[in-house]
Amino acid sequence: MSTGPQGHVSTAERRQELAANLAAVRERIARACADAGRDADEVTLVVVTKFFPASDVRLLADLGVRHVGENRHQEAEAKAAECADLGLTWHFIGGLQSNKAAAVAAYAQVVESVDRSKLVRPLDRGAQGRDAPVDVLLQVSLDPPGAVGRAGADPADVPALAASVAEAPALRLRGLMGVAPLGGDPETAFGRLAQVHRDLRATFPDATWLSAGMSGDLEQAVRAGATHVRIGSAVLGSRPETK
Repeated sequence: MSTGPQGHVSTAERRQELAANLAAVRERIARACADAGRDADEVTLVVVTKFFPASDVRLLADLGVRHVGENRHQEAEAKAAECADLGLTWHFIGGLQSNKAAAVAAYAQVVESVDRSKLVRPLDRGAQGRDAPVDVLLQVSLDPPGAVGRAGADPADVPALAASVAEAPALRLRGLMGVAPLGGDPETAFGRLAQVHRDLRATFPDATWLSAGMSGDLEQAVRAGATHVRIGSAVLGSRPETK
C-alpha cells in the first residue's frame, strides 16, 4: 500500500512502523507525566490521520488507538464511514464552517474547534439524532494580541461562548482546545490556556478537558495540564504528497 513519500510498503511493514512510533509517543507522554507528577492515564492520545488512508486507521485501531482526529470535513466523513465498524471516537479538530457544522456533528463524537457562537446552532441540529450528546471543546486563540495567526476565540469571549454551548441540548461542553502560536513559546502559550481553563471551570466545573500539544510540544502541554494531546507526524510519519 502507498504511504506517500516513503513509497510502497507491505501492510506488515507499515504496522511495524506505526507500532514503533506509537510506543515512542506513549513513552514521551509517560515521561512528561512523570516529570509533572501526573498519572499517564490522565492523558488521552488522539492520533491525527489527516491525509493518511483508512488502512492506517485500521492498523492504529489494531494497535490500541481509540481516538482519531481529522481536520477536513470531506475526508473525515468518508474515513469515519469506512471505519465505522471499529468503534473509534472521532475528533474533528480543523477549522469549522457553519454550513458544514451539522454534517460534522453527524459523525464526530468530539468537536474541538468551536470558536464562535455561529457554529453552536448548526452543531446542535446535526447532533440531534445521535444516541449521546456531541462533546464540544472551545478553541481558544493563543496568539499575542493583534497577531494574525491560528484560529480561536478571544479568551474574553470564552464565557459567553461556553454558555451558548452549555444551553444546547444535543451538545456537551467538555473544555478547551488550543494550538501554540507559530514561532512562539509553547510553554507560555499553554500556561495562558491553562489559566483560561481554570477560569472556565469556576463556572462550568464539568468542563475538565484540555486539549493541547502536538508532535513537537506535547511535553509542554502535559506540564500545563493537558488531558488530550493531538499527535500526527510523530505517529504516522511525514504527510503523503497531495495533489
